[in-house]
Amino acid sequence: MKAAVLNRVGDTKLELREDVSTIDVGPRDIRIQVRATGVCHSDVSAMDGTLPALAPGIIGHEGAGVVTETGAQVDHLAVGDHVIVTFVPPCGTCPNCLRGQPHLCAVHAIAAFTTPRFRVGDTPVFGYAGLGTFAEELVVPADGAVKIAEDVPFEIAALVACGVTTGVGAVVNTARVEPGADVLVIGCGGVGISVIQGARLAGAARIVAVDPVLDKHEPARRFGATHVTTPDGLAACNAELTANLGFDYAFDVVGIPATIRSAWDNARRGGTVVVVGAGRADAMVSFSAQELFLHDKRLLGSFYGGANVRRDYAKMLELWRSGRLDLSGMISKRLRLDEINDALEVLRSPGTLIRQIVSFE
Repeated sequence: MKAAVLNRVGDTKLELREDVSTIDVGPRDIRIQVRATGVCHSDVSAMDGTLPALAPGIIGHEGAGVVTETGAQVDHLAVGDHVIVTFVPPCGTCPNCLRGQPHLCAVHAIAAFTTPRFRVGDTPVFGYAGLGTFAEELVVPADGAVKIAEDVPFEIAALVACGVTTGVGAVVNTARVEPGADVLVIGCGGVGISVIQGARLAGAARIVAVDPVLDKHEPARRFGATHVTTPDGLAACNAELTANLGFDYAFDVVGIPATIRSAWDNARRGGTVVVVGAGRADAMVSFSAQELFLHDKRLLGSFYGGANVRRDYAKMLELWRSGRLDLSGMISKRLRLDEINDALEVLRSPGTLIRQIVSFE
């Protein structure tokens, strides 16, 4: 089959190969024919080493498709089912799952770094985050797929697999924004737009979107931002809207020290700061002991939007069906797999595309 292979961490291009195969389906595994995958900035971060990835490997972690084979012990999925995949499959029995935090389940996540799921010729190859959706087929644990209705377009389903769930979930699961709140969102890429939509859904009174790329300001307004500004204009916006008291909720959707610090500085005393962006392991953010105590702010990480995928995938799709969550409008470009390197290059530049989707139709 065809797949886009990362030969070495640090490579800026993927190699499109046609001699890729999957491992065999184990008793608790399923085989999926990938029908659509999003191109996420986290894929670029995996390639350059910002996020942990193994090479050689197949990148891609945001996808949807059709089950074509099931293992002997799989009883909740069947051949022909349409599914969304997740890069954090909940095992259902570990301490994190049992305490109601299935997005922190490490059982399958650890296996993703020890168990190659592809072969290029005779060479074992890993799937990024246990998936590798830049391939025509996957073999994954059955825990890593959630059945959806057959009338959901695969491109819409793929968005839910990562970006939308991460962004909306950060608002409704992690921060639990209440109606009437003032919300600040730093970063207006695909996940940032999802945070904006989540804040709108939660009933925020004012949603301030911040991005240095001016061409991202109109889409931010379209998806729900009441105000938009550049980082240089944020101080004036804070002064005008809050009299410098700060915002109730500040979301960093970039993941670098400067933007995390900006989110903190622009949140009010007693407010909530949520770090959604995926940063480097060696990127350090400094806070004084006094300000942590004195300002009484909550500083929260939000991994995968605190999602329970078996609950939240269905919720996102119901919000889409009702017209309250705009997913179609987030798809800015449709691609073929052989255009994947062009798509990744866009993400490395301050482009205006919200989400590029590779279709295997």
